[in-house]
Amino acid sequence: MAVLLRPSTLLPSSQSTTTSRLRFPVATPLPRCRHGGAGKKSRLLVARRRGRRDRVACLPTKEEEEEEVGVAGDGGEEDGDEDGYLAREGEWGVRRMGRVGEEMRRVALVQAEAFHIPVALFNDFFFDFFKAEVLSALIYRVRNSPPDRYACLVAEEVDATSQISEAPFEKIVGVVDCTVQNEADILKNLQGVDEYLYVSGIAVLPSFRRRKVGTALLKACEALALQWRHRFMALRAYKDDDGARGLYSKAGYRVVAKDPGWVTWVGRRRRVLMIKELPIHEHHLEQQ
Repeated sequence: MAVLLRPSTLLPSSQSTTTSRLRFPVATPLPRCRHGGAGKKSRLLVARRRGRRDRVACLPTKEEEEEEVGVAGDGGEEDGDEDGYLAREGEWGVRRMGRVGEEMRRVALVQAEAFHIPVALFNDFFFDFFKAEVLSALIYRVRNSPPDRYACLVAEEVDATSQISEAPFEKIVGVVDCTVQNEADILKNLQGVDEYLYVSGIAVLPSFRRRKVGTALLKACEALALQWRHRFMALRAYKDDDGARGLYSKAGYRVVAKDPGWVTWVGRRRRVLMIKELPIHEHHLEQQ
């Protein structure tokens, strides 16, 4: 049985056709299949062309799509403890950011509030513009980086009894970026490696500072570096930021290089390069 449609309902009026009728096969119910070993049901897409059966593909169900997109890490429980946390410190747990819109916007907000420099006029406008730039850069990194080369980690409160009315993404109070890099200026301070894990963009909401959130984020960065089998971690801090340098020193980082003094002539603040060596054995490195 076929459904008959007029060509005028399918083609632009400016196009001419010699076909008076178009034939379309009647839609048939789609059977279901199972992925091997997974035990999860999926829809079966059957493509028909000229009456012949073509390639068959299993499409993920809605539940599987949510699992792929919404889970914080790519490795399930291998990315952390049973709750998916890479590290815990006091009341905070740190996990990989979920690739969902609301959570990514929350991350951009936290980083924008930490790094935005207020201006005298139209501060709200410039803040919104800066936040949009941060979000755009975050989306670009997530889409264009392999899952074992870049990760955005988020810190949230692990006490389930508090702030129950909040959405999960609203509990994010701290953020940090972890990227595998091979910058020559940093590698010359490291021995026996050609890559390292670079820590950047560490940010904590102002009302949650001095509450061990930064410590939890640094612990999670170290756990991630061990998972990815990197011997060294590196970060930069402003030379005059005693608070940040003190936090990094307590976490085991040491200063190995400083910006030259002339950078202040062009209006830039001097930075220091700090590194930390992790206890990775040789047989672990051979597994890379």
